[in-house]
Amino acid sequence: MAAPFQLNIITPERTFFSGETTQLTVRTAAGDIGILAHHTSLVAALPAGPMKVRMENGEFRAAAVSGGLLKVGGNKATILATAVEWADEIDVEHAKRSAEDARQRLAAKESKDSMDRAEAKLKRALNRINVSSMK
Repeated sequence: MAAPFQLNIITPERTFFSGETTQLTVRTAAGDIGILAHHTSLVAALPAGPMKVRMENGEFRAAAVSGGLLKVGGNKATILATAVEWADEIDVEHAKRSAEDARQRLAAKESKDSMDRAEAKLKRALNRINVSSMK
């Protein structure tokens, strides 16, 4: 069995997860990476994307990350995230409504700032919809 390491996932509202895991898979700005115990030190930006954590029972649990930062070092990984939701806690209907609202805002072609916010909202909503199917 793989060696464990400490994983902390923190959002502005709460500590989302704090415990040991043997494997973390997360999407970074450079692509998906896997983290195991004693991984080399790194800091990476996290866009909206899926994350998988191997739980104590050996099963993976999927979550939707809405952006943030990953820091790995000293046999510990810390994720500072804007928001995180476990796949089985995602309100899919709300995510679909958010995606539709973002599409409408993009179609309106207002200011660049408005378009950037709508694009980010659409990415987060589509990520949540995608991750919800990973239960």
